[in-house]
Amino acid sequence: MGQNIYIETSVVSYLVARPSKNIVVAAHQASTQDFWNHLNDYSVFISDIVIQEASKGDEVQAKLRREMLDEFQVLAIDDEIKELAKQLLTDKAIPEKCPEDALHIAVAAANGMDVIVTWNFKHINNPFTRKKIRQIIESRGWICPEICSPEEFLGDEV
Repeated sequence: MGQNIYIETSVVSYLVARPSKNIVVAAHQASTQDFWNHLNDYSVFISDIVIQEASKGDEVQAKLRREMLDEFQVLAIDDEIKELAKQLLTDKAIPEKCPEDALHIAVAAANGMDVIVTWNFKHINNPFTRKKIRQIIESRGWICPEICSPEEFLGDEV
């Protein structure tokens, strides 16, 4: 298999969401479907936090999200990961009100993921946040996964 990919909850949410009339959201949904169709080329991972978040909300949508995640390996969240997540919050790389986002990053970094794929531009995938995340993770001696959207991950493959 190729790279190790960690899929954050927003990706599966876009994958199974009802078609949107918003052109930007509809484009994200289409990109997510294209991305999903390429996953057989990679080792794909999620964590317990992805399962928890995917299980919330509308029952029908939650069931669809969980079914799409069934085939992936689930990474455990241990004390070391929780400590890294706490550091991401304390150092304000991730807002304190978003501990789940910090956990996604921490579990991916601690497990040597090459890439975190997310549609969360507000708290994870933006240039200012990525810089802070990288500094914190690397200061602890780990390699920071690349953070990108499904669209960015695919590049010109579609």
